[in-house]
Amino acid sequence: MKHTIARISSFALLTLLAVSCAKQDDIKPQSPTAVAQNNDATRDSNLAMGNPSGAVASTSYPTNYLMTKSQYTLSYHRDRGIPNWVSWHLSSAWLGSTPRQDNFAADATLPTGWYRPTSSSYTGSGFDRGHNCPSADRTGSVADNSATFLMTNMMPQAANNNQRGWAQLEDYCRTLASQGNELYIICGSYGTGGTGVNGYKTTIDAGRVTVPARCWKVVVILPEGSSDASRVTTSTRVIAINTPNDNSIINWGACRTTVDAIEAATGYNILSNVSSTVQATIEARVDNGPTS
Repeated sequence: MKHTIARISSFALLTLLAVSCAKQDDIKPQSPTAVAQNNDATRDSNLAMGNPSGAVASTSYPTNYLMTKSQYTLSYHRDRGIPNWVSWHLSSAWLGSTPRQDNFAADATLPTGWYRPTSSSYTGSGFDRGHNCPSADRTGSVADNSATFLMTNMMPQAANNNQRGWAQLEDYCRTLASQGNELYIICGSYGTGGTGVNGYKTTIDAGRVTVPARCWKVVVILPEGSSDASRVTTSTRVIAINTPNDNSIINWGACRTTVDAIEAATGYNILSNVSSTVQATIEARVDNGPTS
């Protein structure tokens, strides 16, 4: 396992993850999802599975800067203008009836002197403002939902990647949460260059925001409980997907890969708080469970 960010220097790593998929359109209104909150459900640590890149809340680490919010935790890359990864907890305790706010905004908590992408940074780029932590995963209050519209939670995504198969996975995750489960979700991107509706680009916003080549997600599914990292066993279901950032469309089930493969491409230790013995088993396995 690696504990620091590695730059991708070879397309050979990408071939480990040659799958395609798509993500939810968090620019457009979503249909409300009715969720019955379980009285046992709680809001737990968004970073319970570990800090994948060893991010630090210090300006001495501008390419791996830790930002902790009530709604999610992330590692921000100042020079790319997007997060390396975002980690969050999902249970029915996070879900309510708050409507989608659509109030995209620059993140004022970025250090003084750092460029702060705005909603208009993506205007005319041909890429969606793609949420990492989805709006629909944080509907318990206006503050919770608004937090998902901070630009530090966004990455430039091809429209079909943002709006298709990945949307189905996000809906599926909320369905699992409504059925008495709690989920830990880590989402991120890496590489440079994607294909949006205006063609291939490596950056947008006059070069200040990088368009990633790949978008990935890892989902750990547990029955509701406590001491969550210690409850992950070799039989725990873990979904890992990796997608090209382009307009190919496919069901998310065909995008599945291993956590090990994503770690090989990124240099992260994604489930670092889980027993190393358990990690060895669950991170080498491709999920074959249901997709809806």
